[in-house]
Amino acid sequence: MAYRAEDDYDYLFKVVLIGDSGVGKSNLLSRFTRNEFSLESKSTIGVEFATRSIRVDDKVVKAQIWDTAGQERYRAITSAYYRGAVGALVVYDVTRHVTFENVERWLKELRDHTDANIVIMLVGNKADLRHLRAVSVEDAKGFAERESTFFMETSALESMNVESAFTEVLTQIYRVVSKKALDIGDDPAAPPRGQTINVGGKDDVSAVKNRGERHRVAIACSASPCHG
Repeated sequence: MAYRAEDDYDYLFKVVLIGDSGVGKSNLLSRFTRNEFSLESKSTIGVEFATRSIRVDDKVVKAQIWDTAGQERYRAITSAYYRGAVGALVVYDVTRHVTFENVERWLKELRDHTDANIVIMLVGNKADLRHLRAVSVEDAKGFAERESTFFMETSALESMNVESAFTEVLTQIYRVVSKKALDIGDDPAAPPRGQTINVGGKDDVSAVKNRGERHRVAIACSASPCHG
């Protein structure tokens, strides 16, 4: 594959990780973006994000993945954290049923602060701890179907399905954005090339149609710089 610079991408998507503290959000992030895992269990303080680019069809998609703490005292960052997100992984710990019970609240908060077209993946993490399982696959699948979300079990420790979960979310976002760009392609009222095209109905997420067939999704990050 030909070399591509870090900032050479066709789409940039903001994805958020949400869920209770201690479910493994930070390890999912580090496993996907750096292929690292830490056995030290420490809570994320404030917000951090990491990036990674993948190829979807013939396009390079750069994911900017935000991770924050699940503790109540950090909930004040909610609006800035969710702003501009086009995808989300809602994470619970398969060995702690209460973290699964709280998914409903996390989904409500997510949907209150994001566009209706956001792509959501329900993630049951720590699936390697089979002898401690407290949430069945059947229960989680049923919940995901009722809430119209994708579902996957992962193990950040064993690197099981981590790549698949993030890739599926990014691919589905790409499909949504591509369809929207296609839908307005022949619209005489569409803005000329180089102008902003609104993707999701919120000003924070927009696709920019450049010369030729190249598109980029620009994300406004008010709480943190977008470079990275």
